[in-house]
Amino acid sequence: MSNVRLWWLTLCVALGTVMGVPGRGQAAESAGVTTAHDTATLITDSDSIAPGARLGVALRLALRPGWHTYWLNPGDAGEAPTLDVSLGGGAKGTGGTIEWPTPRRILESGLMAYAYVDDVVLPLHVDATAADGAPDGDVTIKAHAAWLVCADVCVPEKADFALTLRHGAPGPSAQAPLFARAEAARPVASPFEAVITPDAHLILSGHGLGADVVRDAWFMPDQPGQIDQAAPQPLRLSGDHLSLGLRRLDGVKPDMPQAGVLVIRDRAGEERALTVTARPGAAPAGMDADATRHQGLWRAVLLAFVGGAILNLMPCVFPVLAMKALALARLGGAGQAAQRRSALLYATGVIVSFAILGGGLMALRVAGDAVGWGFQFQSPAFVTGIAWLLFVMALNLSGMFEITIGAGGGGVRSGALGDLMTGVLAVIVASPCTAPFMGVAIAAALGSSAVSGLLIFVAMGVGLAAPSLALAVAPALASRMPRPGAWMDILRQALAFPLLGTCVWLLWVASLQAGPGVVVVALGGAVGLALAAWLFGLGQRAAMRDGARGRVRTLRAAALGLVLGVISLLPGLEHRAAAEQSPGSGMATTATTTPFTEARLASLRASGQPVFIDMTAAWCITCLVNERVALSAPSVRAAFDAAHVAVLRGDWTNRDAALGAFLQAHGRDGVPLYVFYPPHGEAQILPQILTPGIVLDALKG
Repeated sequence: MSNVRLWWLTLCVALGTVMGVPGRGQAAESAGVTTAHDTATLITDSDSIAPGARLGVALRLALRPGWHTYWLNPGDAGEAPTLDVSLGGGAKGTGGTIEWPTPRRILESGLMAYAYVDDVVLPLHVDATAADGAPDGDVTIKAHAAWLVCADVCVPEKADFALTLRHGAPGPSAQAPLFARAEAARPVASPFEAVITPDAHLILSGHGLGADVVRDAWFMPDQPGQIDQAAPQPLRLSGDHLSLGLRRLDGVKPDMPQAGVLVIRDRAGEERALTVTARPGAAPAGMDADATRHQGLWRAVLLAFVGGAILNLMPCVFPVLAMKALALARLGGAGQAAQRRSALLYATGVIVSFAILGGGLMALRVAGDAVGWGFQFQSPAFVTGIAWLLFVMALNLSGMFEITIGAGGGGVRSGALGDLMTGVLAVIVASPCTAPFMGVAIAAALGSSAVSGLLIFVAMGVGLAAPSLALAVAPALASRMPRPGAWMDILRQALAFPLLGTCVWLLWVASLQAGPGVVVVALGGAVGLALAAWLFGLGQRAAMRDGARGRVRTLRAAALGLVLGVISLLPGLEHRAAAEQSPGSGMATTATTTPFTEARLASLRASGQPVFIDMTAAWCITCLVNERVALSAPSVRAAFDAAHVAVLRGDWTNRDAALGAFLQAHGRDGVPLYVFYPPHGEAQILPQILTPGIVLDALKG
């Protein structure tokens, strides 16, 4: 029976500890309250107290890896901790408000959180007074705290604490360094003049804000419901002025002041946090908001043009560029007018397609759809349809049938519509690729007005079409092309094989998105299209041979019926993808990589382990090349192992809102994105085109 009583007593004590039953603590730290998520205690900065003294009291949370709690403004979700303190015994007094350290930003499924991780100390101060008639003796401090901890789920917690201090002259406790650390982490009053303009530009003015000092900055409002907290905050620096573009929420008056914490990171990577209260006003002289915005727009336009021009060198557009080169070679003996017309029509197809693709992307983003560059390739129906289109073009190049658009007389293999559609196809097959400078330009386009965004996408199209436009402006360049001859038929047939290779890659992508069953549908459709092309070719040859119109119509009708039947298979692939695949479950991780989640990243960073983020997709040619050339290089793998780097892969092959939010938070709207988190310090974003040397330099810091 005694054993049963002992067991029962032990259980009651354990439950009392977990539930936060007040316990008498020693010195300046109370008994701990431990859960599966954290350990909470009440601490003081002195182990004694006297009337008239100011006592520091704090809630200390030792959070488990992957868990966090919240700031004064928790962000788009969450709840701020509370701490109520009272004194008894030989002194009286009540606690003040929490003196909040600067939080970190955590993006959770498209929502911004201002939070704390690891060992958190939330202090306040109590002014003690003597209790009437109370003898000099011990002073009991009681506190009630409530807080919310979150990882993949959120758990509300609360506890009551009690600890006893000696009555006497204050002296530093063993916990005093924790208060000093919390004080050092608090933001300080800003020495700079701050205004918030009617178009929501937060502008600070003063010495020390120039581009030679400031590398990055971000603003955290002290109250929710004022700005879109997850939206990018474009930074502009001009002279001694710093401007952050905020996105004011609907219904918030533009003449309201804006208060919060501004964090500035300098060129050395050091951060300082400033409390800012920006008064409503106009941009100061020398920092006109409109001029700054226009300067940023033209910079984005230039980057878009350069990125589009570099896109001509990316492997995804090689097959189409080869076809265009063949068309130019065919015009080698034609007049300059024909050459100019062909080049301009191709460029028009490219530019208009970029404008349509960019406009659709912006419209979907305005509608709340978290899409990014290359979003259409996240549809297995689209991927399969493009594979079929390239397959039919390969059949055309191999001679199974002829394209006779724009024919006159005996027929021409390509005409105005053919040149135009070649430009359209170039944009379609180029969209899975992201060239250098394109990521910044696309992010700027999606964060700008509709007109500015379209201008940026048009500039990207002009860059891709630049070689063809050069031929239109200087037709003499086309005269240097080799003259048409028998060699063209051999080249034409050879160009069918790069297209067929592209079809194999697209079929692999579709199988990752919708499961292996899509292979049967795609190959069956390809057989149907091959039969349709053969029938259409028979009709062409019959028309040229004897002009039998009835038979030609029959063959063409049969070919059209087959094409329509194949196209009708595409909607079923979307249903197959929804049934068999969850978002983001395309490319498999390897023994050296694990799937990316915000919680896993937070856990690894909390443990002090370096982390390399690889945001990729099966349809991203740039990503696959980087994987083969840089990330799989033996030197890079050895460096990862030596530094114990955790590699997290975010697979954007299929739609995934969490990955899209992570990309946007890092100024990107498409893959690839590579981010390295050192054991201590801030993240480093790597270029979109990797080499082993770039990765190794990032690891060295």
